[in-house]
Amino acid sequence: MSYDLVIKNGTVIDGSGLPRYRADVGVVGGKIAHIGRIREAARETLDAEGQVVTPGFVDGHTHMDAQINWDPLGTCSVWHGITTVVMGNCGFTLAPCAAKDKALVVRNLERAEDIAGEAMEAGIDWTWETFADYLDTIERLPKGINYSGYVGHSALRTYAMGERAFSEAPTADEMRAMKQELESALRAGAIGFSTSRTRNHQTPDGQPVASRVATWDEVRELVDVLGELDTGLVEIANEEAGRDPEAQREYQVRLRDLAVQSGRPLTFGMFSSRRAPDIWPPYFDLLEETAALGGRMFIQAHSRALNVLMSFETRLPFDKYPVWKEFRKKSLAEQEAGLRDPLLRAQLIEAASSHHMEKQGVGAEMRRPDYDWLFVMDSITGPHRSVAEIARERGVEPVAAMIDLALEHQLRLFFRQPLFNENDDHVLAMMRHPRSVVTFSDSGAHVSQIMDSSLQTHVLSHWVRERQAFTLEEAVRMLTLEPAMAWGFHDRGLIRVGMAADLIVFDPQRVAPQMPEVRHDLPAGARRLVQKADGISATVVNGKVLMRNGEHTGIYPGQLLRGPLAAHR
Repeated sequence: MSYDLVIKNGTVIDGSGLPRYRADVGVVGGKIAHIGRIREAARETLDAEGQVVTPGFVDGHTHMDAQINWDPLGTCSVWHGITTVVMGNCGFTLAPCAAKDKALVVRNLERAEDIAGEAMEAGIDWTWETFADYLDTIERLPKGINYSGYVGHSALRTYAMGERAFSEAPTADEMRAMKQELESALRAGAIGFSTSRTRNHQTPDGQPVASRVATWDEVRELVDVLGELDTGLVEIANEEAGRDPEAQREYQVRLRDLAVQSGRPLTFGMFSSRRAPDIWPPYFDLLEETAALGGRMFIQAHSRALNVLMSFETRLPFDKYPVWKEFRKKSLAEQEAGLRDPLLRAQLIEAASSHHMEKQGVGAEMRRPDYDWLFVMDSITGPHRSVAEIARERGVEPVAAMIDLALEHQLRLFFRQPLFNENDDHVLAMMRHPRSVVTFSDSGAHVSQIMDSSLQTHVLSHWVRERQAFTLEEAVRMLTLEPAMAWGFHDRGLIRVGMAADLIVFDPQRVAPQMPEVRHDLPAGARRLVQKADGISATVVNGKVLMRNGEHTGIYPGQLLRGPLAAHR
């Protein structure tokens, strides 16, 4: 046999959780053709001596819907071994929507997902109206990695209702239009339906995004479309039920009944918080209760604290205060000079110390700093010290300590404020739960606020190598087979003959995220955070070598992965 690609001399960790073994892997026509000792010639050979060969990682929670239009490679995900992503989460999609109505979609996305409106305007050639049209556009676009996606509730509402989607209930005709478009999307290859109930998702003028206006009856009626067709997943950004046990239970029953009555898998992200440490454990009981009643439900567990990153290069909590607002319009070099001016420095410290933010941010936006929980991110691994601790040591105000620390790094220093998952033990409990899938990078969204595209390489560096909480076999299964099965990618997530050849080669002793950095490489020069990784020598997508040692090979072998009904079109 003649192979298109052979990966030789590596240690195979096949995604099943079973022990590793030495073998070569041969690829023909984008599929794994042989696993064992390969002596035959190949058009291309990768030497994996001293490294492991695993399936490509699958990320079930991204917002790459807009980014795919201007970034065919799929950064930052591709730098961390991701070969397949699910987009369209939380009710946010670019379709259905005609080009003339795109301002309605932008209104849903711009603040809630921190995707710059000017970047979307400059970077998207709006060639669709229906969701089926959008999938056809994605099919045609060059892609480094594989993409699939939900159809979003907010887009369905604005498509059927226009401006009224942000304030009113649908008429019978509008409800019928939403259901018809949802069915059409599923038949075209959408993998499910997503919605948002969380108050963290707001429009730029502080109003709820369209899906939040919907009643639960509307949500159930749309989910019933999936049930009737017996296809697709339901993803939801959860409502905040507060700490009232009765309100929590009422909400959980709604989720349970939605899964049981529709017969479709339901999934949502779950996080812990130091502000409400007792809210998340009851959801474990909900998972088991739903299963006992015949429903399917799984949580999406992050692998670390969900951090807002702030810096002088991006955003600071004080940016809206008058003296800071003018100061922050200056170049970084001018700001550095100003911070060394005793008079201006004193004015800035006084303003930041005496003001209180008039309005707390939502989602990952800036909020009033808690200096005991604001950490100096001067390395990727930590431990990171709090600004409050350093300020006490230096005998200065916390704001002064922030300024001095930033000046020591020419203002190129990140501070991180955890929003959720501050407790590593809670994170570990969620990752270990049998009805959880480790994912939720939010890649493509919050691009200047958070950087979680590296959650998979964090699993390998922190939880496997440093904490030894998982074996490498357990971690690889967690990042490959488990999400692939959860989202229905049945030909991926394992190294088996006949499976799609999505593979990565990495050094388990070196693999780790690098430090984030700030770039202005979005359309219209918009700003984002980027983060690469060490230790990954090759990424193979559909049998083609996409990345070598972190560098793009110049080809785009990614595919659109349509849902199961698309095969019957």
